[in-house]
Amino acid sequence: MNHALRPFIMLLPSLLAGVLMHAQQSHVNLDWRPQKNTENLVPFTATLNSPDVRDDGTVVFRVRAPEAKQVLLTGAVLTGIGKGNKPVPFSRGENGVWTLEIGPLAPDMYQYHFLIDGVRVADPNNTIAGSTAMPAFSTLVVHGSGPNYFDARNVPHGAVTRHVYHSSVTGGARGLYVYTPPGYDRRKTYPVLYLVGGSGDLPRNWVYDGRVDWMMDNLLAEGKAVPMVIAIPNNQMIHRNHPKHVALTFDLFEAELRKHVIPLVERLYSVRKDPRGRALSGLSMGGRHAMFVGFRSLDLFASFGILSAGDVDAERSLEKFLNDPQVNRKVAYLFVGQGTEEAKGPMGARCAALHQALERHNIRHEYYAGGRGAHDWSTWRHLLYFRFLPNLWRTR
Repeated sequence: MNHALRPFIMLLPSLLAGVLMHAQQSHVNLDWRPQKNTENLVPFTATLNSPDVRDDGTVVFRVRAPEAKQVLLTGAVLTGIGKGNKPVPFSRGENGVWTLEIGPLAPDMYQYHFLIDGVRVADPNNTIAGSTAMPAFSTLVVHGSGPNYFDARNVPHGAVTRHVYHSSVTGGARGLYVYTPPGYDRRKTYPVLYLVGGSGDLPRNWVYDGRVDWMMDNLLAEGKAVPMVIAIPNNQMIHRNHPKHVALTFDLFEAELRKHVIPLVERLYSVRKDPRGRALSGLSMGGRHAMFVGFRSLDLFASFGILSAGDVDAERSLEKFLNDPQVNRKVAYLFVGQGTEEAKGPMGARCAALHQALERHNIRHEYYAGGRGAHDWSTWRHLLYFRFLPNLWRTR
């Protein structure tokens, strides 16, 4: 080796790391600040930097729309800046570039859209987008001084496996994801959480938007949770806009669990096969699946996480469960939770009504409203990480 070059060669990895760390949306690493932009590098095939996230939590959105008459920001990000559901207007600049600066926002992940002359679109320059059974949304990542609780940290990581199977219930191919914890050992038997999404969510949304695998890795590294297998099935059983969706979805999902999902998981993974070794949880529509299917399936499940869901007529719809004299013996852990902002509005009334019905019937449960979010992923990540996952499978 040329000894004159050796100091430069030794320094090269750190120089490259510096370049890669600060390039916005490069996706070279699983970066905890993917939208920080110190070098003004535009994402590949994009025309502008948007969103541009600063260290103080302020954010600049940009879009080139020279023929537009109005551009607005909308979506769950409005909760983060205290705007509720009121869209925020952009300002038109030179060359048809519209710009909006907001913030500062607390470190978190926020969903948003642009409204361009009344048409809702994802940010055409943002490389982080939600892929669901609904039209795409964009994701804003506001970083703090280090990796957040939902980021990939330098800890042991589990694995996420995708399975595809044929369903006799829906008559087609369906998919589910399964998370196994770091050091998964088939000689051991693990409890299993069946975790589902809301209207329009697909199994991958709990991974890419919910970050449940990285949150679980971080909790295990911190000694705050019990090692578990997490199965994420598809709970979209019928078109969400079908006129008989509510009447049909619960029976179909129960059949899917009993005929396909649970048998597949128990055949391929070393998991417990008793009710106290199984939990069912979901958000929004998935929370109603966990409630209406889970509460009538106590032969399958003994633990439940009802996230941002409930029923204002719970006394009628859950009559059998609420009046079961053995319910506190059958249920190991029941969590009911929603976001702080969600609890202030009409959406939160369903969750509060469930909590109140459980209280009236002296059914043991934990009720919690917390975090900074409303009916959005900020809330559901918060509920899982700070409450539900750490308390699940604890001795009671």
